[in-house]
Amino acid sequence: MTILVSGSAGHLGEALVRTLRGLQREVVGLDMRPSPFTECVGSICNRAFVKESLRGVHAVVHAASLHKPHLGTRSAQDFVDTNVNGTLVLLEESVAAGVDCVIYTSTTSAFGAALTPDAGQPAVWANENLAPKPKNIYGVTKLMAESLGELFHHRHGLPVIVLRTSRFFPETDDDAAVGNVYELPNVQANELLYRRVDLEDVVSAHLLALERARNIGFARYVISATTPFAPKDLAQLRSDAAAVVRRLFPESEALFAARRWRLFRKIDRVYDNQLARRELGWQPNYDFAHVLRCLRMGRNFRSPLSLEVGSKGYHERIFADDPYPVS
Repeated sequence: MTILVSGSAGHLGEALVRTLRGLQREVVGLDMRPSPFTECVGSICNRAFVKESLRGVHAVVHAASLHKPHLGTRSAQDFVDTNVNGTLVLLEESVAAGVDCVIYTSTTSAFGAALTPDAGQPAVWANENLAPKPKNIYGVTKLMAESLGELFHHRHGLPVIVLRTSRFFPETDDDAAVGNVYELPNVQANELLYRRVDLEDVVSAHLLALERARNIGFARYVISATTPFAPKDLAQLRSDAAAVVRRLFPESEALFAARRWRLFRKIDRVYDNQLARRELGWQPNYDFAHVLRCLRMGRNFRSPLSLEVGSKGYHERIFADDPYPVS
C-alpha cells in the first residue's frame, strides 16, 4: 500500500516519512518545500499537481497546514487557501483516485476559547465531547477542514479519521510570560501532564488510524499524552496544580528542584485521550511518569524520533519581542 504524506518537510510529515521508510512501506512525500522526505514539490491547492501526486496512492495522511505560529505573518485568506481549499482539493482528488482512506492532522487549538474557564471555575476537561469555540482564523480553518472530511465520508463513503493533536513541536511557544519564567525543557515537561504529546506518539497514532480507518469510517480523536489527572482534580488544578502533582508523584518536586525546575502553579485545561486509546488501541509512551524516570537517569525525556527530526522553526526571521507574533 502506497501512502502519500502531505507536509512532508514539516515536523510531523518528516517523522511520518522517516518511520514509514523504516517499516519498508511505500511512501510519497508532498510539500511546497524541497526536502529529503519530499518526492512531490508543489501546492495542495494545485489540482493538477495533486491529481498527479495521487497516482498509485492507496492512503493519504494530510499533515500539510498553516499553523498557529503563522497567524501574525500570513493573511486570513492564506489560511483559507491552504487549510480549507487545499484540503478540499485533496479530498476531491482522493475520491477520484479511489484512495482507501484519509487521515487528517488537526489540532486541539480547534477547541479555542472553550479551553479557557471563567474566573473561579475548574479547569476544562477537554475530550471529543467538548464543543469548539474557535478564537482565530487558524482554529476556524482547521474546523472547516475537519467538517469537509466528515462531509466526504457521508457523501462519498471515504473513510476519514481526524486526529486533534496537542503540542508536539520542540520550539518555544508564543507565551512569552511563561518563557521568561521557566526554561523550555521545564515548560515542556510540565505540559506532558495535560497539553503536550511526543512526536513519536503522534506518529504511532497516525499509523493506527491508517490501519483502522476503513472499519471506523469517520471519527475525531484527541491525541495527547495520557494525563495522570482525573475530573475530580479539576478544581484544585486551577488553584494549586503543584499540590495535585506532588500528591500523584511525591518525588517530582525534588527531581525538578535538582534541575532548578518548577511545577506549574495553575493549569487551565486537561486533554483526555481515552477515546483514542480505546478505539485505536493507541498506547502513548511519553508521559509525565516517563519524564521523571528520565530525570532520575539523567536522560533527555524526548523520544529518539523527536530528537532526530529536531527543530525546524516556522519563519525565516527572528522576532524581537516574542518567539513569533500571534494575533
